[in-house]
Amino acid sequence: MKLKTTLEQWLTLFEIDKAGSIQAAAAQMSKSHTTLIYAVKKLEDQLDVALVRVEGRRAVLTHDGKSLLRRAQSMIEQAKALEEISNQLSQGFESELIVAVDHLCDRKWLYEPLATFLAQNNTTSIQIVETSLSKTTRMVVEESADISIINVPITDHPCEAFGMVIMLPVAVSTHPLASNPEPCLADLAMNRQIVVRDLGESDSLDVGWLKSNQRITVDNFDHAWQAAKQGLGYCRLPKHVIESHNDPEMLILNVEHASYYQVPLHVTLPKNAKTGPAAKRLYELLLASVNER
Repeated sequence: MKLKTTLEQWLTLFEIDKAGSIQAAAAQMSKSHTTLIYAVKKLEDQLDVALVRVEGRRAVLTHDGKSLLRRAQSMIEQAKALEEISNQLSQGFESELIVAVDHLCDRKWLYEPLATFLAQNNTTSIQIVETSLSKTTRMVVEESADISIINVPITDHPCEAFGMVIMLPVAVSTHPLASNPEPCLADLAMNRQIVVRDLGESDSLDVGWLKSNQRITVDNFDHAWQAAKQGLGYCRLPKHVIESHNDPEMLILNVEHASYYQVPLHVTLPKNAKTGPAAKRLYELLLASVNER
């Protein structure tokens, strides 16, 4: 099928409508006034529809012209997007990035810089993989991620500080520990504990206090929160998770000699010198966001 019109003709009509006059549109497009008049007349002849009328010094689209241009604008935007994508591809931008994020990380610390990145990049898709403990290390060592947010720095992989996560012990207000103003570790040992498992496939690691006589192991902090909320046990959770729920029924326990601890987070480029331009740009945005929190 051969089209009667061209993208350039619709772009001309768009610029005339935007500028409010053929003369102003001609200056904007670096074309002559006569060229634009001819382009509009030709488009009207091809479509057999009046598109523009002159009111004083202004060029105003007719009702039909406005109706058609509304439908053409998406085509113009898609054409612009194609050119942007082509430009990014010509610069070697990756078609996809894998970002590994330790489960301790506040998700806002990732998604706010990512929003800025995506506003600048129409080419690169993003895979976000949640990790913990041995899986966090494995994805860096095996270079299976382009960017990794990790806790402990990994040998031979330079990293930058990304944030500090505070871990707090919590229990629902109806839990026996909640009525104790300062439970000790022996009290914790006698109560069921909710823990988050190592997401690695092998060589699972254990971290923190794990001496309770009975445990419930879950995949992530969302499950841990729900289990604690149901009174199934106590749990240590990141402060940002507790604050996001803002639930007055969930109480922070003032445990003797163990009321809280801190876990530093870092960001690294697992592929080092092989890192592509898109990954480097997102990495820069992540680092810049640290000072904006």
